[in-house]
Amino acid sequence: MQEFPVSPKAMVASLWCNRSLIKTLIQREVVGRYRGSLLGILWSFFNPIFMLTVYTFVFSYVFKARWSAGGDSKTEFALVLFCGLMIFNLFAECVNRAPGLILSNANYVKKVVFPLEILPWVSVGVSLFHALISLTVWLIAYIILFGPPHSSIALLPVIITPLVLMVMGLSWILASLGVYLRDVAQFIGIITSTMMFISPIFYPAAALPDEYQKYLYMNPLTLVIEQARDILLWGKFPNYAALALYTLAAAMTAWAGFAWFQRTRKGFADVL
Repeated sequence: MQEFPVSPKAMVASLWCNRSLIKTLIQREVVGRYRGSLLGILWSFFNPIFMLTVYTFVFSYVFKARWSAGGDSKTEFALVLFCGLMIFNLFAECVNRAPGLILSNANYVKKVVFPLEILPWVSVGVSLFHALISLTVWLIAYIILFGPPHSSIALLPVIITPLVLMVMGLSWILASLGVYLRDVAQFIGIITSTMMFISPIFYPAAALPDEYQKYLYMNPLTLVIEQARDILLWGKFPNYAALALYTLAAAMTAWAGFAWFQRTRKGFADVL
């Protein structure tokens, strides 16, 4: 039976050696998602515009919500909320799809030459594409309402990269589990729906009592959402010490997920 490498070096090498294939699969999936529709790929641009408009109306004019750390602008809450949702949607889209990645690509399983471990990278790449479109819409709205963005926005990749590593680790684990346990997809759907409300999307982490904030920061999304808001909205530099620890934990999660996937993939063909 074929042995699959599980080292961190093998994880990075797989991404690098298959980068052209990953890019091709991402392009195919993005285009295929909108194939046959009248507006085509433009829907990826109109969807976030529509959602940002809805958030602005509902929270600024219906609920008249304000962000405690921000100003009195009627539209600021919508931008704050949309910023948090961009991070959450990137995470949720990948994690929700992960249990079905191998099942929906069963034709690749028996092709020995196909690197199954790249499928989560494709999923993350598609989600990053849509996140970039959402960020573009957010930036246009910010420029119209408040003027040029803060220079700290250039640090956004520093915030997103550890999240991508965390998502990759979870995706590898869930993609493998989804082959053997079909209930995983239903369970993960419940978990991600719950995480929307236990992440600081609709409220700042500082709004919780001190004794509960430590539990909130156990959520892998909390630090990323808070740091993303700081650099995008308020021009603050990220907490590098906290990000360094998060990056270390994310890298370990990615490697553990990769190793689990490589160890368990031997039985995929038998189950499918």
